[in-house]
Amino acid sequence: MDKKNRVTTTAAAACLLLLALVALPLAGEVFPRAKPEEVGLSSERLARINEMMQRHVAAGDITGGVTLVARKGRIAHLEAHGTMDLESKKPMTKDAVFRIASMTKPVTGVAIMMMLEEGKLRITDTVSKFIPEFKDMKVAVALPTPGPQAPPAAGQGQGPAAPRFYTVPAERQITIRDLLTHTSGLASGPMGSSDVRKIARKPTETLADYIPRLAQTALEFQPGTRWMYSAQAGMDTLGRIVEIVSGQPFDQFLRQRLFDPLGMKEISFYPTETLEPRMPTVYQTTAKGLQKNANPNSMSSKVYFMGSGGLITTAEEYVKFGQMLLNGGELNGKRILSPRTVDYMSSVHAPDTLPGRPVGEAFGLSVRVVNHAVPGGIRISDGSFGWSGVYGTHFWVDPKEEIVAVMMTQTSVQSMRPEFENLVMSAIVK
Repeated sequence: MDKKNRVTTTAAAACLLLLALVALPLAGEVFPRAKPEEVGLSSERLARINEMMQRHVAAGDITGGVTLVARKGRIAHLEAHGTMDLESKKPMTKDAVFRIASMTKPVTGVAIMMMLEEGKLRITDTVSKFIPEFKDMKVAVALPTPGPQAPPAAGQGQGPAAPRFYTVPAERQITIRDLLTHTSGLASGPMGSSDVRKIARKPTETLADYIPRLAQTALEFQPGTRWMYSAQAGMDTLGRIVEIVSGQPFDQFLRQRLFDPLGMKEISFYPTETLEPRMPTVYQTTAKGLQKNANPNSMSSKVYFMGSGGLITTAEEYVKFGQMLLNGGELNGKRILSPRTVDYMSSVHAPDTLPGRPVGEAFGLSVRVVNHAVPGGIRISDGSFGWSGVYGTHFWVDPKEEIVAVMMTQTSVQSMRPEFENLVMSAIVK
């Protein structure tokens, strides 16, 4: 090869290498950024989200938070607001790590759907098929409230009276569908929860240790007759079923089968050395203003992996999960579920006419499903689905508008959820 050809070849190779290096970040980027107008959103209108968040910070409702809006697979809005902590005044960061609490539940729902696709379970299966202790459960029936009682003696506190009830046999066994839709009655109200307190979980116990004991508790109502939120027991039981049918601990299953394929590196069931420094302080609203939560990491554990509420992560990590659902079960060439299964998961399984559900909001398999937005006074589209967390996190997927939106705070202000939904929908201009 002569000198001229060698120079030409070297130059061409250098150009190819340069192009590869330029393309490399894009190839690995799950969510390329977009100017709002490039995806049919208004920059001016999205700025109203910032104004709303700052208004709540100024009012002392929250210390701060992170908001994210993605459309057509591109992030058009990702902003940090306020501070991480009242005392330090450390500014909130976009990569802050939040305790997402019940936004863990749709993750558990997806794990169950994966096992459904593999033929390892059906949603009509009884829970006792996998955990035999759940075979013969009882249902609580409330007794009349007794008349006025004598006041407590001086120096004795007046705690809430324990619920009075008797039990009758359940008319049918509870199913996986009941747990996914919060229609099982398992630890769903004061009567069943009073039984749960008698069998309290020990800090060293695993799902395998504890979940079978839940079968000793009374169901709040006959299975399938109403909707009543099972804040912890129902989804934790589903986490145990995933362990049984997959043969893996729940945390390992999620890491290997869901989080790693989606590129969700910064998500965990407990604070790690790298995540904990970025965790905002949890506050609760009181008559004296915001006060620190005394036990903010109560859902975190290295041995008991709560399918109901144990995960911590960032807004930008969680949106990968939401985008996978919007894409029909796939993200960046990694398929988690089929489109038909995502449709099935986000379909109406417990209608908004079922006692306990608000007008316009039905329930799917682990997710709220908007099915009558107009009569329900709901701003997001019919067919949208998602869920929230007790510490102030909220997300939804809107297939019609190709939107995934995430709001993360660490103080529960329920009125902020519809405010955020309204502002996102108001920013859609094309």
